Amino acid sequence: MDRRDLTEASQLNEIDANSSEGKGVLIFKHSTRCIISKMVWNNLSSDWSNDLEDLPVYFLDLISNRALSQQVAERYGVYHESPQVLLIKHGKCVYHDSHHGINQSEIKNLVNA
Repeated sequence: MDRRDLTEASQLNEIDANSSEGKGVLIFKHSTRCIISKMVWNNLSSDWSNDLEDLPVYFLDLISNRALSQQVAERYGVYHESPQVLLIKHGKCVYHDSHHGINQSEIKNLVNA
């Protein structure tokens, strides 16, 4: 897994640029104080498929970066939730879900489409 920390608004331009190449970019919005968020991250990352190994994953700590989380929601037109994943392709959010609705199989299908 190519995990990167999302800590600066300027990285959203990087995400858009990278999402136009390869398989896209995944953003994982995570509350470090929430046990459900931790469980979802552990499930997602422990089952990470070889097919998704080179997919960049930007990890956004909501506690430390609340304003940035709001910018992500506004930029990609997705209501804020936590935990939440957004799959970005060509600068647009093509998949998002939260909590136990996050589905690696759906992500894999969209990445490989």
